[in-house]
Amino acid sequence: MTGTPGDSPWFRNFRPAPDAPARLVCLPHAGGSASFFFPVAQALSPRLEVLAVQYPGRQDRLREPALPGIEVLAERIVEELGPWTDRPYALFGHSMGSIVAFEAARRLQDAGRGPVELFVSGRRAPALDRDGDRQPRTDSEVLAEIRSLNGTGAGLLDDEETLRMILPALRADYAAVRNYRYHHGPALECPITAFTGDRDPKAEVAEVRAWHQHTRSAFELNVLPGGHFFLVDRAAEVLARIEDRLAEVTAPHRAA
Repeated sequence: MTGTPGDSPWFRNFRPAPDAPARLVCLPHAGGSASFFFPVAQALSPRLEVLAVQYPGRQDRLREPALPGIEVLAERIVEELGPWTDRPYALFGHSMGSIVAFEAARRLQDAGRGPVELFVSGRRAPALDRDGDRQPRTDSEVLAEIRSLNGTGAGLLDDEETLRMILPALRADYAAVRNYRYHHGPALECPITAFTGDRDPKAEVAEVRAWHQHTRSAFELNVLPGGHFFLVDRAAEVLARIEDRLAEVTAPHRAA
């Protein structure tokens, strides 16, 4: 397959960097969109090329139905990512995006074109089933959780017209997270670097540390001050570590 990010509705390339040695493919949280990673592309280009995933059911894909599950999302992303695995690449997901990225990495590894690194943020390890964990089900519960996590500006949630547009995607995303079940399989061959906030109610430090069991390679845990969306305030630190890690793991590729 050949093409450019503009050929696929699944990716946004806000700052093309054709000479970058590696790509960073970013997957958003529940209810999130590709534009969440616009500042990431601004900060990292041209040293890294950033592709932001646009899930169906939001922004310019608003008229498309949201996909029904994490694994279906991962499979579609893998199908569309083919042209962009021609150079070393890593996956980075926040919250729900971490699980989608993990499932995509498993499939890409099975296909012989896995990532050089998996970056996960604000999400406990897939193998951990938290008994009694109650995911929001109703619209009011979903909106209450988003407000509590400071994931979206209060002004957006209070606007009735905006709510009508974003609620279908929110419902679908929360249902996908609620219905996700980890299936045991081979660990990833690539390293995993995890980030979490020290006050994140959705991803306690011990739960995020458990990502180490999902790789045969190196694992690193970074705990930063903040809650579930700590990475907004700590973006410079997160991106600096991502850039350093990719310089380390792509060094053999550059030498070759």
